[in-house]
Amino acid sequence: MSNVVDKRSELLFCYDVTDANPNGDPMDENKPRIDEETGINIVTDVRLKRTVRDYLCDYRGFNGASGKDILIREITEASGLQDAKMRAEDFILKNGNKTAKKELKGLAEMLEIVDRNIKEQCIDLRLFGATLPIEFTPKDKSSITYTGPVQFKIGRSLHAVELKHIKGTGAFASQPGSQQKTFREEYVLPYSFIAFHGIVNETAAVHTGLTDEDVKELVSALWKGTQNLISRSKFGQMPRLLVKVTYKEKGFFIGDLDKKIKIAGCDNPLKIRGLKDFVLDITELLATLEKYAAKIESIEYIVDENLKLSGKLPGTFKSLALL
Repeated sequence: MSNVVDKRSELLFCYDVTDANPNGDPMDENKPRIDEETGINIVTDVRLKRTVRDYLCDYRGFNGASGKDILIREITEASGLQDAKMRAEDFILKNGNKTAKKELKGLAEMLEIVDRNIKEQCIDLRLFGATLPIEFTPKDKSSITYTGPVQFKIGRSLHAVELKHIKGTGAFASQPGSQQKTFREEYVLPYSFIAFHGIVNETAAVHTGLTDEDVKELVSALWKGTQNLISRSKFGQMPRLLVKVTYKEKGFFIGDLDKKIKIAGCDNPLKIRGLKDFVLDITELLATLEKYAAKIESIEYIVDENLKLSGKLPGTFKSLALL
């Protein structure tokens, strides 16, 4: 592929949640994930990657048509939901047409064909990597592992959050003939301002074929995908700040950009209910970026007009263009 990423970059992405559940824990009544020691809201990198995948699939044409696809997505066949081995077989293609396994010479050819096609077609594979089981016969099988060039740490709110338990009644009877309606209950956060930190690794990019255009799709999907989380449990999430720092020096990055911003201007974090209740202090972030300015090629950003920042962004920062 042309234009494979050859420079390392870092991403700082902040969004907020109002009266919603940003990432439920299925092992704990689907409650929002909260660090019990600190009261900090936790969101997994898997949830953020799902946001990116869904947006690219639903809005950017990565839906299996025209040679553009998302590898990790739900696909239902007559026999039921696809498993990983079935999904891998979708990419046994020659000249763009599906080829039966029996027409292949063996496992080695199957591995070669799947590897080539999956990297060419699946943007999420090029971004995040994956491990796929490959089975030519029950006794002749292997796997392909790709290390993702783009990795995110677990996201954390910049303040302690409050958990609310909401109960209500449904519209239907609890059972046939009953006059009693069903009950529903859910857990939400009145407010959470969440920060994610990510790295785009130019070394790993070579192995998956990650391109500069793929990274532009990723950046746009972070922002616009969050805007488009409009299911009942996810509605109420909005992107607020996105910073992309691209470096000149191979292998260098600052790291922990999410730890260089903080919530300020509020006495009790548990009472925060919106952007009007605090200021985002970016003093340390700006000082750190200035310290390493000689190693930085560019700094691009997009910020919500309603987010109050502690300082003015320098004129050397460029506006981040979204696709």
